[in-house]
Amino acid sequence: MRRGQAITIAPHAMKLTTQEAADLLGISRPTLIKLLEAGKLPFETPNRHRRIRLLDLLVFQESRHIDTEERLGQLAKNALEVGSYSESHEKYESALREARRKYSYSSFCKQTI
Repeated sequence: MRRGQAITIAPHAMKLTTQEAADLLGISRPTLIKLLEAGKLPFETPNRHRRIRLLDLLVFQESRHIDTEERLGQLAKNALEVGSYSESHEKYESALREARRKYSYSSFCKQTI
C-alpha cells in the first residue's frame, strides 16, 4: 500500500475459477487444467465448473517458487563447477541460453504434470 500498489484481502477458503487461478499463477488456463487433471493441484466441481481453493493455490505457488530457487541454485553451482563464470562473455551467454532451454518453464511444467 505504501508503494501505491493495489492489494487484495481474501479468505483462504475462497474458491477461484480456473481463469482466476491461472491469472494468479501467471500461467494459461489450459496449462492450469493440465495441472489439475494430473492431480498436482486439488480442485472441486460443485457443478459443471472447477473451483480451486485459494489456500491450495497459494501452497502450490510457494512449492513452485521453492523448486525454482533450488533449480537456479543448482544451475549456479554447475556454472561455478565448470568455470562458466570465468569464461568469455560469448561462452557465458551460450551456457546461459542452454540452461534456459534445458530448464525453461515449459519443461518445468512438463516435468510436474
